This record gives sequence, C-alpha cells and structure tokens, in this order.
Amino acid sequence: MSSKVWNMRRTVLGTALGLALAAFGAPPAHAANNDGAVAGHTQAGATVTVTNPSTGLTRSVVADSEGSYRLPFLPVGQYTISASSGGQQVGPTRNVTVALGTTTTVDLGAVNATSLATINVTSSVLPVIDVSSTESATIVSRADLVRLPVDQNVTSVALLAPGVVKGNAGFGGISFGGSSIAENAFYVNGLNVTDFYNRNGFSEAPFAFYDQFQVKTGGYSVEFGRTTGGVVNAVARSGTNEFKAGAELTMEPGSWHSTAHDHYDADGRRYYTASRDRDSLVKVNGWASGPIVKDKLFFFAMYEARGSSPRNTDNTGTSMTVNGANTGFWGGTIDWNITDNNTLSLMAFSDKNHNVGDQYGYDFDTDTRSDRINQVYNDTGGRNWALTWSSYLTNDLSMKLMYGRNERQSRTSSLLDAQCNYVSATNGFLSIHDPGVQLGCTNSSTVYNREDIRKQGRADFEWTLGDHLLRFGYDHEVDSSSLDQYYAGPGAYYYNLYAADAGSTISNGGVVPPGYDAYIRARRYQISGDYETNNSAWYLEDNWSITPTFVLNVGLRNDSFDNKDGAGNTYIKMDRQIAPRLGFSWDMKGDGSTKLFGNLGRYYLPVANVINIKQGGALLDERTYYAFDGWEYQTINGVQYVVPKLGPQIGDVDVSQGDGTVRDQRAAVDHDMDPVYQDEAILGFQQMLNQNWSWGVSGTYRRLHNAIDDMEISATAQCGGDGYIGWVMANPGKKVTVWGDTNCDGTPDGYLTVDTSKEGWAMYDADGNYLGQRGWVKPKRTYTAVEFQLDRAWDEKWAFNASYVLAWNRGNAEGPVNSDTNFSDTGRTENFDDPWVNFGGDGYLPNDRRHQLKLRGTYALSSHWQVGANADIQSGGPITGFGVGNPFDATNYHSYYICVENCDSSTSEDRVYVRSPRGKYGNMPWTYTLDASLSYILPFEGGGNLRVKLAVYNLLNQQRTVRVDQDLQTDISNETNPTFRQPIGFQAPRFTQLTVSVDF
Repeated sequence: MSSKVWNMRRTVLGTALGLALAAFGAPPAHAANNDGAVAGHTQAGATVTVTNPSTGLTRSVVADSEGSYRLPFLPVGQYTISASSGGQQVGPTRNVTVALGTTTTVDLGAVNATSLATINVTSSVLPVIDVSSTESATIVSRADLVRLPVDQNVTSVALLAPGVVKGNAGFGGISFGGSSIAENAFYVNGLNVTDFYNRNGFSEAPFAFYDQFQVKTGGYSVEFGRTTGGVVNAVARSGTNEFKAGAELTMEPGSWHSTAHDHYDADGRRYYTASRDRDSLVKVNGWASGPIVKDKLFFFAMYEARGSSPRNTDNTGTSMTVNGANTGFWGGTIDWNITDNNTLSLMAFSDKNHNVGDQYGYDFDTDTRSDRINQVYNDTGGRNWALTWSSYLTNDLSMKLMYGRNERQSRTSSLLDAQCNYVSATNGFLSIHDPGVQLGCTNSSTVYNREDIRKQGRADFEWTLGDHLLRFGYDHEVDSSSLDQYYAGPGAYYYNLYAADAGSTISNGGVVPPGYDAYIRARRYQISGDYETNNSAWYLEDNWSITPTFVLNVGLRNDSFDNKDGAGNTYIKMDRQIAPRLGFSWDMKGDGSTKLFGNLGRYYLPVANVINIKQGGALLDERTYYAFDGWEYQTINGVQYVVPKLGPQIGDVDVSQGDGTVRDQRAAVDHDMDPVYQDEAILGFQQMLNQNWSWGVSGTYRRLHNAIDDMEISATAQCGGDGYIGWVMANPGKKVTVWGDTNCDGTPDGYLTVDTSKEGWAMYDADGNYLGQRGWVKPKRTYTAVEFQLDRAWDEKWAFNASYVLAWNRGNAEGPVNSDTNFSDTGRTENFDDPWVNFGGDGYLPNDRRHQLKLRGTYALSSHWQVGANADIQSGGPITGFGVGNPFDATNYHSYYICVENCDSSTSEDRVYVRSPRGKYGNMPWTYTLDASLSYILPFEGGGNLRVKLAVYNLLNQQRTVRVDQDLQTDISNETNPTFRQPIGFQAPRFTQLTVSVDF
C-alpha cells in the first residue's frame, strides 16, 4: 500500500471517528463557553485562513516553525479553510464544521513528519478527537433533536448523556454522577442562568431558540466552576447572509395524554388521586434571520406564543385546580463582524410566565366541581442578555470579553391569602381523624415574592507559545436576591397535624398530654430583605503538546465566595479555593482511531443565596405545639372545610431557628469555614471499529469533601454542659470557630473553637445529670462508575447510540438537599442539626442507580420518512426506613434508628432502639421509558422544507413507582407507620406530541 493511499485512509478514518465520538460524547476541546476552534498542522510559516461563507467572517493566523496553527473563539457553524505560503496555496481548500466546545483538527497540505496525517482529500471534516482535552461531554445539535423523540426542554436533553438521572424527590431536578440536583450549572451563550437562590433550577428558552447543547458530565476545564455536579452549556441560533424564516406548531391536547393511575392504601382508601388530571399545551413559534448589512451585521429573532391549561386534583380528590398560562416568549441574537479580527454578539431572551390557577371544591365520585373557592397567581422567569466581544489581538493571542444579566422572579399569591390558613396532615393522622372534607380553605400555603438578579462579567484569553497553549481568564458575579415571604391566613400560621400516642415526646421536648392521640404544629415563618453574594474566580491552564500524539493539560482555578447578610455585611466568605486540574490525552496510533485519556480535578461549590436569607436574615421561625382538640367546620364560597381546634399547648414556643431579628453573625457562622469541594478522577479509552462504528469505556471516581450546613451547638468544652451557642452554619465534624462564652459567665465575649467531631452537643440523663458531649460525623459521599458506549454515526440513513453505566453512590450525605426526606432548602438540611440525625447514616444514597441503560437512534425509511426511538432503563433508588429519636437523646427527628420496646417512656435511656440503616428495605422498582417518533419531511424547491413529527413519550405507558414514603416511624412509639413504603411518586403517563414546522 502506498504512503499516499494509507494517509488518505487514515484521514478518512479519523474524520469518521470524530463524527462518531462527537455524537456519543468524546472529550471536547477546552474552548470557551459558546464557540469552538480549529487547529492542526500545515507548512511552517504558512498563513491559514478560515471563512464562514454564510456570514463572511474571515480569520487568519500564521503557522509556527513546526507548522502548528490554532484559530480559537470561532462561532459554531460551517467554514472553509485553506493555507498559503509565498503566494501559493498549500493543499486544497477544505470544508470544516465548528461545533460547540470542540476543537476540529485539520492538517493542510504537506506537513512535517511529526503531523498526524497528510490530508489529500476534499470532503467535509467534522470534529475529530481533540488530543488537547480531557473533558467528558455529549454534544447534541438542533439536527439531532429534530430526528429524535426528545421532549422540548433542556432537562430532557441532559438526560441523554450517560450517568445523568432524574432526581426522585418531589422537587424534581437531575443528578450528574451521583451529585444532588442542587450542584449543577447551566449556561446560554456564556451567560450563567443557574438558579443561585436554591440551585434547583435555571432560566430556559424554547428548543427553537438553541443551536447546540453540550452536556458536560466530568473533567470539565478550568473556565467552568461553581459546580460539583454537571454542566449544560448551550448556544443560541444566529443569522447569516441568507434571509430565512420559519414557523413551528406544537400540540399536546389533553385527550392525547393517558390517564394517570389513582392509588389506594391497604384498606382500599384512595390516597393519591391523579386520574382526573389533564395536561394541555399549544405553542406557536415564529422566527426570522438574515443580514442587516451583508457580511457584517446579522440578526435572529423569535417569538413563541404559548397556551397551557393543565388541571389537577389534590391527593384526596376534594379540590381541583384549573391552570391557565398564555405568556409569550421572545428572544434573539445580533452578530456584528466589525473586522476580520473583532466580533460583537448580543443574545437576549425573556422567559417570563404568568399562570393563574382557579381552585374549585371537587367531588371525585361524581366528577363535579363546585364554584370557584380561590385563585392562585404564579409568576416566574425574567429577562436575560449577554454581550460578547471576541478579538484576535495578535497571531498568537486572542481575547473574549462578556458581560450579561440574568433575571429570575418567583411570585406566589392568591385571592384568599388574608382569610385562609393552610392545613396539612400525615396519612397516619388522617387514618384516625379523617374529617371527610377539605383541610383548610386554601391550597396556597405561602405568600411569596422574590426577585433574583445576576450581573456577570468575564474575560477569557488564549495564548499560543510553541508547544504550549496557555488559557487564562477571570469571571465575576454579583448575585442579588430580594424576598418577602410569609404564610397565608389569620396570624400567618401553617398548621401541620400528626398522630402521636399520649406520653409521646415531640420535637420541642414536650409530651403529648393524657387523653390525646394527635398534636398540631402551628408555625409562623416570615422573612424579608435584600441579600447579595459576590463570586469571582481566576484560572490558568497550560495545554502542552509533549509530542504530536501526547498532550498534557495542567490547570489551576482559584474561586472566591462572599455571601452577605440582611444588613449587607459579609456573612460567609471563602477565598483561595485552589482547584488543580491535571489531564492527559494520548492518540495511541497517531491516526485518531484509538485514544487513551485521563483527568484529575477538584471542583468547588458556592453557598446558595437561600443561606444568606434564612440564616443571615431577619428570619422569624416560630413553632408552637398544641394537642389536637378536634375539627372546626366552616364554609366559604359554598365549600365546607375544616381547621383544627387548638388544645392545650405542649412545651415551649420554639424560635431557635429565627426570632425575627438578624443575629450576631459572629455566633451564626464558622469564622474559618472550609468550602464544599469534590475531587474527581477519570480514565477512559475510545476506539474506532470502522468508519461508522466506535466504542468507548471509562471509569469515574468522585469524592465529596465537607458539607456546609446548620448545626445547633448546645455546649462548649470550656463550659461543659453550658456555653450554648445556637444554630451555626459550619462544617459538621470539623473544628468550628465561633463567637461565644469563653469564661462561662453566660455572656458571649470572644471567639472559641469547638471540635464538632468530638463535642458541641451536651448529653444528660433522665435526672438532668450532665453526661458529657457528643460530636458530629463527618459528611461522606463517593461515586464510582464504569461507563460503556457504542455509537454509529448518522450517515443520512441511520444512527444509533447505546450507553451503559454501572455505578455505586454511597455515603452519609447526598449533598446540599435531601431527596429521601423531600427537603429542598439547599444547605439547610436536617442531616446535621444535631449529632444524632445522621448517626449511623452511611449507605447507598438517594441518587444511587446501580444500572443505567440508554439507547437512542434514527432510521430513514426513505427520503421523506424517518422513525426515531429513545429508551431509558434504570434500576431504582434505595429505600430507607427512617425512624424518630435514637438511643442516646430524646430529640424527635428523622433518624437511622427505630424504637422497638418501652417506646412510651419519656426518657431515651429507657427505650430500646435498633438501627435502620440506609437502603435496608431494598430498592424501588426498575423504570422503563420508551419514546418513539415518526417524521415526514417534504423539501421545497429552492430551499426549505416542511417537517411533521408525531412523538409518543412513554410509549408503553409505564407508571412505575419512583418515590415512596420512607418514614418507618413518624413518632417515638412501638408502632410503625402504616404508610411506610407506600408509593407517592410515579412516572408520568404516556402523552403524544405533534410538531409541524416550516422553514423557508
């Protein structure tokens, strides 16, 4: 075989490999947030020019003495590339695709002997394996989503990537690599749109607004931080020299949704009512793009009108809410090629949404509803924009500057806020005190008004110095939250009802009086104010090409977090958070067909703004307990309802978590607190089987260090059983430096250190004798996974991708939220409130999914018809039987112990407990989700096409259990909770979506 033929075959092989591996998640380049790059070899000193024919953007660089060149910060799209030297072209002109977050390698003409291959063919080149990067990511393009049955939201895109699973709590979310749902980051055109208040969501645009997505599941480079989970990075569409327009209609009629199942308890009583729920959605989207000034200035503009009218009943089937939202979305981009070396881009969109929910009394048996009893208003979203300047400063130095603003509002109110208290009860309570009518006269518990505004600026640079590519930059965010929140109804009380035997000890230490079998918690929760957090970071990375086939990446990131309290003073400040990153990539055969790569990295997680507000604000959290004295029946708007009658007060009023004033912050937070961070190691191998098929395997290990959570420090070493400090934000199981009583005179007078691994919680016997102190366990979380992938690249006929992940997620802390107890306030879990809550809590964590199999593909039946499928098969998460109390203390919390003897005793030492560890009660069932689509495509003469796609989601209508009641005991007694392991969360039923789009 001649050298020329071998080089040609090797190049085609590498090109196909790049296409395949980019489709199933090959490690992308260390490119900036919203663009890509082209690099390679050519003749030394040659001028390499890349041009986008659609926009006229042209950029040139001169290859170095070894023939290496690099063109960074290129907007995604199709380009031509060529090289010239001494007025003569070096090799043929090539076509090249620049994809989001990737570097496409193209060698041009005759190069020196150290280059990967001599390219002597003229065909389109897609991103090949980038030996300068060690990220693990999946790229999903707009074309992929058109072919596949993927529901129209960013979460569905992220779930295509291996190792990404749905959270199993009532507050939803997605988990990357064993992390909690509150540890991820989301970007659009470089703008961070992550919810910084609670980190449980993000700002989102419709599908038609996006061009490409990049889902980073590990090993991401140093310009990305403030996350210990994953990253979803998206880029919006842009205009070109050709005027284009289109419209898209999406329909999901209520009749196209399968009926959800009702669920009944062991006594045949319906406890989960869903069969009357209906979803209905219609969206009409129109867009246009084109030149304002040819080759210089371009626009893309889009508007989407949305009509959504879902209805749903409450779990008891006694009320129904009919919702309506008709708010439109707008968005667009403007791109200006100022010169060949300077571009300016503006991206903006508004995802504001206003929903009105009419609430009615409802009779399930007759399927009739009464007159309207309330109206609830919800406002979400806001305006977002980012302005980006990219510049080639010199042949070797490039710069990108970005400034943007992200807004998120969250408002909830109702017509009956002044009249109606919210009332809720456990199933155990209702089994003995079912009133037969609606609890309370409102389903809206909280009057809530919050606005979050992020102001973000960043600068990114690339500097090529011989075999070294230096990348460095700085970014800064100011995250501001304004909040006004309180419970609805007279006195602003929220009533929770619990079953409990007479003589039982409840959470404030009180005892249920004789003659009563239930109690009431009347809670007032009020807070308002303005709060701010400043986050900043600088980074530096060297991509060193030690040989033409081996690249070493060495990076460093330094994060700083500054959370301020309600008075504007620094509350939590952590700087010098040094995050090293070390990776390598080895093109083992030098032809792009076989690759070995690895990565070691550290990642830091910021403190959410909810901590500023609820721990560093003027929070009133007042809990008063009463014996349950029966029901008081009332009628409003013709509907009968009940509120509880308050019996004798039980114990003292508890204001330990907030008395309505801003605390002395020196006593509320560890003076020397350590940040939460995660270390990660990845080792992977990828290989091309032929020009279409490829496979890969990788191993991932993650270990989370530290937690930041609230702990009630009730004693210090200096003062023995005294020295009460109160609720402190700190690192459980580590030394805490806090303002307190240093000379034991009862008055805080200085800083002292409490080693919370050994002390901090005073213990007493039944007679009040001091027994010493107990410390907290250190938080632990590990994730170990082996990932396999098999991919066939799309060739206009068919494509296929399969991934299987075998994973273990173990520890005693899920992260800053608790899925198994449905606690969503980030960083304020009950895991570490006192030493006993998490004592013995090691085991498999809620996001543990031992087996994950994902399959997706498309097949072209003809030039006009395509079928697509997407399957997600997963084993279920672990089931824990939570108890109340423990063998060492009378505290009434979730615990990993259950009482089995002498449980009616008011003292802990007289009771007999047994351990109930995580996952003792097996796992939830496997879930199987199959989505399918059929598409018809009709091209128009002269360009454009009509596309009709009918997609069916959850085709098999699986409605398996994804969440169960994990409270084995709800109070300290010999009895177990009758609803333990009762299913309370399920797969969404089957629904059908019709999308009709026209492009011209």
